[in-house]
Amino acid sequence: KAQLLESGGGAVQAGGSLRLSCIFSGNTDNTRNMAWFRQTPGKEREGVAALMSTGTTKYADSVKGRFTISKDNAKNILYLQMDRLELEDSAMYYCASDRRFFGLLSAYDYWGQGTQVTVSS
Repeated sequence: KAQLLESGGGAVQAGGSLRLSCIFSGNTDNTRNMAWFRQTPGKEREGVAALMSTGTTKYADSVKGRFTISKDNAKNILYLQMDRLELEDSAMYYCASDRRFFGLLSAYDYWGQGTQVTVSS
């Protein structure tokens, strides 16, 4: 099993930055591949960024060039650096993990409870 806990969300003005963190624990295999997702009420969960155990990354087109996913294996923390935030980035953000890599598909087995990001004009 794996346990995931997000933090770092909050309110920010458009154009600003936030860094989300996801502290993970449990079986190392189950946190080998990790990703960030987001969801707004009434919409499906959307993959934002994914990080394979090899270091390969994948980003949604809407965040390419603005968001960066990274992982500190020594500290067991997954990050999502979000720059030049836009109103449309407002959502609940979740981190996810699995021994398999699913890219931006929400097929990961383990999920955190989410952290809210609100971008205002």
